[in-house]
Amino acid sequence: MTNSEILVTTTEKIPGHNYEIIGEVFGLTTQSKNMFSDMGAGLKSIVGGEIKAYTKMSHEARDKAIERLREAAVEQNADAVVMMRFDSSSMSNDMQSVVAYGTAVRFID
Repeated sequence: MTNSEILVTTTEKIPGHNYEIIGEVFGLTTQSKNMFSDMGAGLKSIVGGEIKAYTKMSHEARDKAIERLREAAVEQNADAVVMMRFDSSSMSNDMQSVVAYGTAVRFID
């Protein structure tokens, strides 16, 4: 099974499927913006509003974390990941760490 075929859901049950639990899986990434983005963010913080460079960084970090979560599920021969959640933290003003985690399962029907 390829990464793109792994179903990732925040629900506990997948309608129409019975499955056995394999175990927990994680996908982790730490993202950073470059110096120019930081300068723009600093200026934006003076006048207020959305800091689009950081919003983009957050989306990229979540996408990368899910990609790595799927890779971990493939390594465990899973068909899906249920109960997926995100956790994130800032390591400094310009770095964000994001983990996607859930339970890898194998379909038995």
